Amino acid sequence: MLTFVPTPLGNLQDITYRAVETFRHADLFLCEDTRVTRRLLTLLRDRRILEELPEAEFLSFNEHNGPKRIREISDRLGATETVYVSDAGMPAISDPGQLLVAYCQEHGLPYDVLPGPSAVTTAYAASGFPSGRFLFYGFLPHKGRERREALEKLLAQEWATVLYEAPHRLERLLSEIAEREPAREIFAAKELSKQYQRYYRDEAARLLERLREAEAFRGEWVVILSPGGGERPALHLEDLLAESLPPKIKAKLLARLSGESVQVWYRRLTEK
Repeated sequence: MLTFVPTPLGNLQDITYRAVETFRHADLFLCEDTRVTRRLLTLLRDRRILEELPEAEFLSFNEHNGPKRIREISDRLGATETVYVSDAGMPAISDPGQLLVAYCQEHGLPYDVLPGPSAVTTAYAASGFPSGRFLFYGFLPHKGRERREALEKLLAQEWATVLYEAPHRLERLLSEIAEREPAREIFAAKELSKQYQRYYRDEAARLLERLREAEAFRGEWVVILSPGGGERPALHLEDLLAESLPPKIKAKLLARLSGESVQVWYRRLTEK
C-alpha cells in the first residue's frame, strides 16, 4: 500500500496519530528531500512521539527524478508498505507526489491519502474572506508575458485566489498587484504554525509599504487575493505594441485601451 502522509508545516505537534502509526510500519519512504524527512523522524523520536526510528529505506522523489524513480520502484509499490511525504504540509498538491497518484490510478494500485496539515486551507480559514469558495493556483510563472497574463486572469476571478510565493519574490508580486489594483484587498500569511507566524490583511499598496517599512519579506508565504470583478482588458499596451498589425488597426485598439485618441496613436506609430 502506498500512503501519502501530511507532515507539519512547522509545529511538530500538528503530526497526527495516523501519520505516526503509518511511519512505524513503513518499509520504504519516498521523500521530497530525504534529509528533511529523516530530521522530522528524529525529532518525533526525541520528543517520544515515535518510539524508535523506522527500519526503512529512504529514497528521494522530486520533480527532477520522479518519472525515473517510478520506473525503478514500480514492482515494489504494490508489495511493500510505502510512504510518500513532502517537506511540509499535504503531499501531491503543487508537489511531485501527483505523479505517484496518477501512476497508482493508471495501474490499479491501492493508495491512501491521510488528512492533515495544509497551508492552503489554513491560510484561507485565517483570511476571513466570505463565501468559502476559492481557487488554489500555486506558484505564478516566474517572468514575462506568461506571468502577466496569469496574474491578470487571477485578478479577474470572481472567487478568492490562493497563491504560494517564495520570500525573494513576494515584494515583486505585491508590486505587480499594487500597480494594477492598489486598492485590491490582500491577505498574506507568513510562516504558518511557526514561531514567527504573522497574518496581514490590507489593500495591496498599503500592505506593500507596511512590509517594506518592517523589512518583513523573509519567510514562507501564502498570499490570497480577494475576489475580483470579473471584467478586465485582455491585453496590456505593451502586449499590443508588440503585435504586427497595420498602423490604423493598431492605433484604434491602442486608443480603446488607453483612452487617448486614434490620431495620437497613429502619429506615434508612423513616426517610428
